[in-house]
Amino acid sequence: MMSTSKNGLENGKSFHKFFESWLVKQNQDLDQLVRASKDNNNNKNNNDMMLSPLIHSVVKHYEEYYREKSRYANSDILGMLHPSWLSNLEDAFLWIGGWRPSMAFHLLYSKSGIQLEANLHELIGGFNTKDLGNLSGNQLVLIDELQHKTISEERKLSENLAKVQESLADTSMVELSHVVSELMRDELVVNDEEEKMEKNISKKEESLLDLLKKADDLRLSTIKEILRILTSTQGVHFLIAAAELHLRIHEWGKKKDAAVSHHKWSCQTINEEPNSEGTSVKN
Repeated sequence: MMSTSKNGLENGKSFHKFFESWLVKQNQDLDQLVRASKDNNNNKNNNDMMLSPLIHSVVKHYEEYYREKSRYANSDILGMLHPSWLSNLEDAFLWIGGWRPSMAFHLLYSKSGIQLEANLHELIGGFNTKDLGNLSGNQLVLIDELQHKTISEERKLSENLAKVQESLADTSMVELSHVVSELMRDELVVNDEEEKMEKNISKKEESLLDLLKKADDLRLSTIKEILRILTSTQGVHFLIAAAELHLRIHEWGKKKDAAVSHHKWSCQTINEEPNSEGTSVKN
């Protein structure tokens, strides 16, 4: 299953291109969701059914993303777990190649609290805002049950990931690394042993691939299950919050990376400026 460096590089570039096009699509989805939410608020009938097709379309786009991600991961699992198309900020918060599923509940409760506070007077007056600030008791119970279930699944995957990571220092790997090191010290050919090492690592990559696909399945199913609990109006508000957070974090991360790169370049330029005699000065 191990891919060559060339194939992995080409694969990464291809998915990077897909990811950028998917971000454009997510921006378009966000615009449609915001527009639909405003139209729905202005509509006295406040018809939830009119929002269902849009929610279905946005979910389809999420499904497309994870389907493509799975396809590319089959040939470059390591690239998917350390994606070059994400910023360092995003990379620092990754959990098995993506966002932590339980984060969806923090997003939901945060947006619910914001909308509850903003519309508190209307709610006290008995007006139904129909947004995330007006979750029913039954909805809260279902969300809590789903959150506990999701955290349990998350924990299992984290434990399995730990086992795979620890297997890098299992007996076979330690023995092979020692044998190869001894051969290298004696300047002998290590082809056979390196082939064994590659086969050993390949098995671990297969385990990582399985974990990534299960993690992505959990991410997607969490979104779908939350949307099933929410009304269509609430679902639109949830999808808006999710898209806004994802897009802004990506942009902020990219800007931060660019600023760091510019700072490094500026420091290097200053350190290499020629002195009065025409030679470069390096600190």
